[in-house]
Amino acid sequence: MAAESSFDIVSKLDRQEVDNALNQAGKEIANRFDFRNVDAGIKWAGEAIEVQANSEERANAVLDVLKDKLVKRGVSLKAIDAGEPKPSGKVYKLTVALKEGISQEDAKKIGKIIRDEGPKGVRAQIQGDELRVSSKKKDELQTVISLLKGKDLDVALQFTNYR
Repeated sequence: MAAESSFDIVSKLDRQEVDNALNQAGKEIANRFDFRNVDAGIKWAGEAIEVQANSEERANAVLDVLKDKLVKRGVSLKAIDAGEPKPSGKVYKLTVALKEGISQEDAKKIGKIIRDEGPKGVRAQIQGDELRVSSKKKDELQTVISLLKGKDLDVALQFTNYR
């Protein structure tokens, strides 16, 4: 009897890469001419990132700099959830939440895609905030990975524990 092969579908953030991107964005904002005298800044606010500037447009420009740095460091933009700039005294503040884990609805959606469009011998099980996909054939698992990479999902997916 052949042993089953499996892998896990997870949605995790590399906090160190996010921190590095945040520091790089902070340095660029401090040095760029168009951010002079606009009270622009970016910093950690607990588990989220806080962006501030003296106008709505400048706050969005600071967010664009952060997004650029995240992409360069290999962090998916699907893992961030940016709000709208809100006035707070003389400055506009914008909170960027970081999303980790796969919600139950997203896990069910991914499981349905695997059942409907994937190979027949593949099973997907929801385990907390991740999915375990198993099959007797490794080729079928490769097919599932390429199928999911081709889909436009709202979640940044990583494929781990491939055995």
